[in-house]
This record gives sequence, structure tokens and C-alpha cells, in this order.
Amino acid sequence: MRILIAEDERMLADSLGEGLRAEALAVDIAYDGEAALERLAVHDYDVLILDRDLPKVHGDEVCRQVSGGLLRILMLTASGDVRARVAGLSLGADDYLPKPFDFEELLARVHALGRRARPADPPVIERAGITVDRGQRQVFRDGRYVPLARKEFGVLYELMRARGSIVSAEDLLEKVWDEHIDPFTNTVRTTMVKLRRKLGEPPVIETVAGSGYRIP
Repeated sequence: MRILIAEDERMLADSLGEGLRAEALAVDIAYDGEAALERLAVHDYDVLILDRDLPKVHGDEVCRQVSGGLLRILMLTASGDVRARVAGLSLGADDYLPKPFDFEELLARVHALGRRARPADPPVIERAGITVDRGQRQVFRDGRYVPLARKEFGVLYELMRARGSIVSAEDLLEKVWDEHIDPFTNTVRTTMVKLRRKLGEPPVIETVAGSGYRIP
């Protein structure tokens, strides 16, 4: 899942980004509404965490411009007033969370919105002797537990959910990393080497020359 945080309180935005990345989510941050709209025009996000009182372009206007598609919007505001909540939802927001809030509650709401943003994947995916438990973030191969780093798990999950289809390096960068990653980096290749080594023999991830990777 890829998330955009649009929040002008930099300490809060950076803290949320750090917490969500620790949950193996790809996160970008915009500190004003103008920057948020620019990123939304370039990247396909699953969830937008949107502060209502943004500078440059107000959060209400951002919500008006981007709501209505597959993107799910969690609106944040300093007001817990019922009228403010109704107003936010009427603009097209999918959920509403008053400040201050507990991170665990925000995380639960983000996951719930993410499930609505795209067709739901089963909590456990099995293919080619590999079992991926998304909820527990655990991987087994032929019954053997395979400890993976966050990005390795993210790459494997995207390959597994593709169900035999080819996943390009560009798609992996889009879904597993964030906008700060260099598109010409060898990060995907390096992560793939580590992932293959941990999964062991016989090799299960195929490289399709010029196209990407797949688990047949």
C-alpha cells in the first residue's frame, strides 16, 4: 500500500511517516496542499492522510479535487465537532479523525481504507511452496520460517499477489518504496538477490529479461 501524508505540522507528519514505514508501508509526505496535489497528479496512492487546514491549497479543496476515484481519504482536523466531521465527509473524505489521536487507531483506519481502495487480497497467499501471511508479516517456504526485512517482504508480497504475472522493477519501486528512491537505482536488484538467498533452493523467483520478475 502506498500512502501520501498531507500535513503542515512537520513533526507530526514526519512522525506519522516513520511509524507507517515501520509497518512496511510506502509513504510520501507533503507539507502543504499545493505539494500534495502535485504528488497526487504523478503517483497512484491507495490512501491520502489529509490535514484539513493545509496552507497554499486548503485541505477542503484538495479533497474536492481528488475524491471520487479509487483513492481513499482519511481527513485529520483539530476540531472534533460533529458539524466539522460531517462537513469533511460531505467533501468526499472516506473517514475522519480528530486530533489528537492514537497512532494505532490511525493505522487501523489506514488499513481499513486500503482494503477498500483495491480488491481485497486474502490474508494468507500461497504459491510455489511459499506462504505469505500479510497480517502477521510472516513467510514460510515448505514449512520453514523465512525471516525477511521489510522491503524484502514487500517485494515478495507484490510478486505473490501478482499470481504468476510479471511485475516490473518500476512497479516494485512504486509499491514498495517511496518517491525519494532513485528510479535508476539498483535497489530492486539488490533486494531481489537478498530475497532469493533467504528463500533458498531451488530458485522460485524468475527474472524475465526486459520485463521484470515473477513467481510462476
